[in-house]
Amino acid sequence: MKLIDGRFAMIAGTGKYIPERVMKNSDFEKFLDTNDKWIVERTGIKERHLAGEDEKCSDLAFNAAVFALKDSGLAPEELDMVIVGTCSPDSAFPSVASKVQGRLGAVNAGAFDVHAGCTGSLAAMSAGIAGIACGMWDNVLVIGAEVFRDILDWTDRGTCILFGDGAGACVLSVSSEKKGRFTASKLMSDGTKHNYITLEGENRDDPHKVRMKGNDVFRFVNTALPVFIKDFCQDAGLTPNQVDFWVLHQANTRIIEGVFKRIGVSTEKTLINLENYGNTSAASMMITLDEAMKSGRIRSGEKVAFVAFGAGMTLGALLYEA
Repeated sequence: MKLIDGRFAMIAGTGKYIPERVMKNSDFEKFLDTNDKWIVERTGIKERHLAGEDEKCSDLAFNAAVFALKDSGLAPEELDMVIVGTCSPDSAFPSVASKVQGRLGAVNAGAFDVHAGCTGSLAAMSAGIAGIACGMWDNVLVIGAEVFRDILDWTDRGTCILFGDGAGACVLSVSSEKKGRFTASKLMSDGTKHNYITLEGENRDDPHKVRMKGNDVFRFVNTALPVFIKDFCQDAGLTPNQVDFWVLHQANTRIIEGVFKRIGVSTEKTLINLENYGNTSAASMMITLDEAMKSGRIRSGEKVAFVAFGAGMTLGALLYEA
């Protein structure tokens, strides 16, 4: 882990976009051997949203970006960079970020995507924070956006019940002393477990669909993430209980509860919205951030930890002084 030197970055604004179409657990009963009780008990999910047939990842990302920019009070022309975390882009290239940058009219900004599974938006935030710290950028738009609709195997109850579509965004700007700052960042990967969550076909003729070794992922996260969090907090000079609020990737309520139990922290210190959205991958942490900010769960002067994990297997954490 590294403590952040140079100029500090603050959260200047947040936003989210959730597609209108809702798919409830009971809808799966029509074509899968499953039911609402089974899904809720194992995941905590009650419903998720799916993008409309004419909505792509870049559409969701753009809408979230508009809300975040409005919240920040910045004009698109003031942005220096647009970074999108996603693992379900419209296409391999061009990037989702480039499409968003163009639609916004952010004529002075560069753009690129970050591909780190569900850790994607946290990795994108880390890149934006680093760019501000070194003086390269002043204002960075960071987005997490996913459309899983077309990459799920709707016959596989182990994966299709888990994921939903959505987007969240935040604007990072140079911090003043009274407006918050990111102070620490840590990103890790255990590539020996890269096959736990994949998007690939068996051959050229096989469509690419999300595949997941659910039990292996569950064991990895419950084993590796508590140690990762404790080490991160220790290096940052505090204990997990000294963190006032946690912004987490929303994958599974059993995982969140298990990890919090292992680090000795009450789940009252976080916001869990999984039941409404499912796992929105790189978008989930950003959606949660927006809801935490807008509901007043994050207050000035508090220490806020961001934590995510995802395919790779990747782990990430950020510490923010609000």
